[in-house]
Amino acid sequence: MIILKSLEMIKLLYVFILCLFGITASKAQIQSDFGVKGGFNFTFFKVQESTFGFNQDTETGFYGGLFMDFDVDNTLSFQPEILYIGLNDFRFLNAPIYMKYEIVNNLDVMVGPSINYFFDFFLNKLKIRADLSTAYNMTSKFDIHLKYTLGFQEITPNGLFLGLGLKL
Repeated sequence: MIILKSLEMIKLLYVFILCLFGITASKAQIQSDFGVKGGFNFTFFKVQESTFGFNQDTETGFYGGLFMDFDVDNTLSFQPEILYIGLNDFRFLNAPIYMKYEIVNNLDVMVGPSINYFFDFFLNKLKIRADLSTAYNMTSKFDIHLKYTLGFQEITPNGLFLGLGLKL
C-alpha cells in the first residue's frame, strides 16, 4: 500500500514537471515567466507526546527549484513551483500552487496549498500544507522572498523559507 502511494506520488510529480515544461514551450502564446529559486529553510517539528505536552525541534536546511509565473492581469498571476528541500536527516519535494497578487509596486503576496512528498521521514509520505509567501522584486529578473508553510497533521513540519529568485 505504501509503495503504491509512493509510485502514484512520483507519477503525479512527473506529470506536474512535464506540464510545467510543456507550458514553457508554449510561452509565446501565454504571458509567463520561468525561473529558478533557492535559499535556506528553517523547519519546525511539533510532535505531540502522550503525557509531556509539545516538544519543539528545529532543523536548518536548504532548498532549490523551479517556478512558472502565469499572468492573469496586471496585478494577479498564478505561480506553481517545484522545490527540492534538504534537511539534516531527510529530503522532500514541495510543490506549492500560488495565487500571486501585487499589493504595491514590486511587492507580491502569494497564498495557496502545497503538495509535499517526503522521501524518508514519514510512513504517510504525502502531505498537504498551506503556504503564505511574500516577494520583493528588486529588479524585473531578481527577487527576494520569504515563505511560511503550515502543516496540518499531528506530526507537523512547519517551515520558514528565505531565498532568492531569478527569472530566466
